[in-house]
Amino acid sequence: MKKWHKIALVVAGTVGAMYAMVCVDVVSRAKKAYLEGEKYWNWSDHPEQHVQFLQGQLATDKKALEEKLSKNTLSKDQYDRELQLLEFDHQQQLKESTIKYAYVWYQTAVDLFSPPDSKWVQLARQKMPLAKERWKAELRAKKIPFEDYMID
Repeated sequence: MKKWHKIALVVAGTVGAMYAMVCVDVVSRAKKAYLEGEKYWNWSDHPEQHVQFLQGQLATDKKALEEKLSKNTLSKDQYDRELQLLEFDHQQQLKESTIKYAYVWYQTAVDLFSPPDSKWVQLARQKMPLAKERWKAELRAKKIPFEDYMID
């Protein structure tokens, strides 16, 4: 075999391996985005699970702040300020629309992680219009005015 044949094979093999790695990465990111969408969809159906998750997150964050206070890495004023911010963020997250986030995660899977048209992209593509309609229904129920272009 001639030297340039070997070089061509090495280059082709390297390009093929890189393409395969990129495909695996994109498919795994699509899966992650789809599963995040599913999590928010589930929370839309079961808001008590969302509240429970956020309360657990708040408790963990409060504990971390208390540890910093006990180690004197935070002053009492800084602790109070950080605690207020945590509680404010918690209240804002409780008000957020979970179905909106489901739609955004499905949209992310479809727009950012295709091609390749993986199983996860196809599932997200199926769920995306359903999530969008549920989001619109939620906005109508809350009497929040919107136009279709605002949602896309």
